Amino acid sequence: MSTLKEICSGLPLSPVPSLRPVDTTVPHAPKRTPTLTEEERKLALRNALRYFPPSLHPQLAPEFASELEELGHIYMHRFRPTLDMKAYPIKEYPTKCKAAAAIMHMIMNNLDPRVAQFPHELVTYGGNGQVFSNWAQFWLVMQYLSEMGGDQTLVMYSGHPMGLFPSQPHAPRLVITNGMVIPNYSSKDEYEKMFALGVTMYGQMTAGSYCYIGPQGIVHGTTITILSAGRKYLGAEDLSGRVFLTSGLGGMSGAQAKAAVISGCIGVIAEVNKEALIKRHKQGWLMEWTADIEECVKRIRKARVEKKSLSLGYHGNVVDLWERIVKEYESTGELLVELGSDQTSLHNPFGGGYYPVQLSFEEAQAVMENDPARFKKLVHESLRRQVTAIGKLAAAGMHFWDYGNAFLLEASRAGAAVTKPGDSSPGDFIFPSYVQEFMGEVFSLGFGPFRWVCTSGLASDLAASDEIALQELERIMDKGVSVSVRQQYTDNCRWVKEAAKHSLVVGSQARILYSDDVGRVAIAVEFNKAIASGKIKGPIVLSRDHHDVSGTDSPFRETSNISDGSRFCADMAIQNVIGDSFRGATWVSIHNGGGVGWGEVINGGFGLVLDGSEDAERRAREMLFWDVLNGISRRCWSGHPKAKETLVAAMSAQPKLRVTLPHDVDPAVLQKPN
Repeated sequence: MSTLKEICSGLPLSPVPSLRPVDTTVPHAPKRTPTLTEEERKLALRNALRYFPPSLHPQLAPEFASELEELGHIYMHRFRPTLDMKAYPIKEYPTKCKAAAAIMHMIMNNLDPRVAQFPHELVTYGGNGQVFSNWAQFWLVMQYLSEMGGDQTLVMYSGHPMGLFPSQPHAPRLVITNGMVIPNYSSKDEYEKMFALGVTMYGQMTAGSYCYIGPQGIVHGTTITILSAGRKYLGAEDLSGRVFLTSGLGGMSGAQAKAAVISGCIGVIAEVNKEALIKRHKQGWLMEWTADIEECVKRIRKARVEKKSLSLGYHGNVVDLWERIVKEYESTGELLVELGSDQTSLHNPFGGGYYPVQLSFEEAQAVMENDPARFKKLVHESLRRQVTAIGKLAAAGMHFWDYGNAFLLEASRAGAAVTKPGDSSPGDFIFPSYVQEFMGEVFSLGFGPFRWVCTSGLASDLAASDEIALQELERIMDKGVSVSVRQQYTDNCRWVKEAAKHSLVVGSQARILYSDDVGRVAIAVEFNKAIASGKIKGPIVLSRDHHDVSGTDSPFRETSNISDGSRFCADMAIQNVIGDSFRGATWVSIHNGGGVGWGEVINGGFGLVLDGSEDAERRAREMLFWDVLNGISRRCWSGHPKAKETLVAAMSAQPKLRVTLPHDVDPAVLQKPN
């Protein structure tokens, strides 16, 4: 068993670690299927070997070639550490500065088997959201961080540590780019090739920025979405007896079961991978499960009568379940489902993110590997069937939305009837995205997924931070806020009060809540004071999901409700990461891809370490304000009234903030003269 000190000592080369068999106790990523020429195969091998001295090449070359052939990528499994991978208390990391130790804490949490989807392939979530491309990169990063001083910056190129460079104490300690491919070459096929070559990487969102906190983040977001759907579609605050049907219990989608229970509804979640389903059941997030579709329907009926919160897993394909619900409606006239969505990883439809209904899970994996063209055809057929079933139920009164996983985008590419008729622009679908329906207005108010990690590893620090956050939100409400803002604060106060009861912590001692800039700054300042006084025993890392007010330009998700024609533009995300970097972030990242897939989105994030110092408070005040107001400004300029209202209030409170406001345009002046 290696130690943290050994992990920080650089690549183990003398001797190299022993080659170990595949560990069957953890899930593994599906085989990738890049199409490489013989010269490209050699290039991939050369690129991997350059991490090692020539004396080791004869030993490692055949091994890496075998990985490329058998797995579709060179992960360097021989160099996977034997250390128990988890977020250790920050004081245990052998570093020269707290910022470096905090980054190590976050990296190891992303690779914790309790947190990561495919930990041995360095995938945190989403099927292909990488922390690094290979294990050599992990060792080098940990070594660089252990050596880093307060006037150096580690530069990361798509998983590869380019090196430590001299900088300034106020500069970021870490700058990450993932997947920054020239636009004309940012196709999925080119990505598969470039990832196999080891020259780029899909970092998803918080996987490649080292800020994932387990499924808690999406539990909160999904809870808010379900509650918002109940209010908007059903006119109901109480969702007891109402059914929400969806799919996915793997990585982030595993949060749906817990979110359904917290929301008070009956959540029915289909999952083809029994291993993922059992993991959520053992975790306690999935209350019941069955592999019998008739039993599933009976249990739905019973739950509707009992009107008790329930998370019910169906081990099988969601298309079968949708079609069975249609059959029930057509034969009895009873609509068993009020709300529906989907959280399969359709940003990666042909690499294990979606399993076609025509094949079993095991058959699909074999076809995916051996006949990719047939697999793609079957996925398209399956998507068309799924959309047909959903459409029939929607016509009967069921409400369906896209959860930002590229479901409607890939369904449209499959030829399913999801595009609005007439002269519609790309992305105008017959079903809305959850941002268009629910989260767009939340973002315009400046609210989004703010999160923090207590690097001491102490549950008592998390409890103390919850108490502080709750006090600050209640204090802000007492001073007076608008009705819309009060609703957000009230929902999030309830969330914090109930968080411990729901056992949401998986991995690091972390919490998420939705807040605006006022709440984020107030909470951060009080956290910093608590660290300085010793009430909180260790530094806190502030972060957020990239899925936030300002962090992501994604025309089929975060910016899908931008109506001035700019939703395909990525200025906001780029400006955000640049602005965060010189306003105080400890580290910043910018990614191609995330959520809806490679080439479909630009997104960025940050980490900010609070250590109790006056400098940390200054950084938090300056950076968190910008990190929210940038997105509100963009949403205001695109024509969102709530964003304009929020921005005007912010300018009134901060005299140095001056933003260009749009004038209203009378539609009548846009008509062609007769």
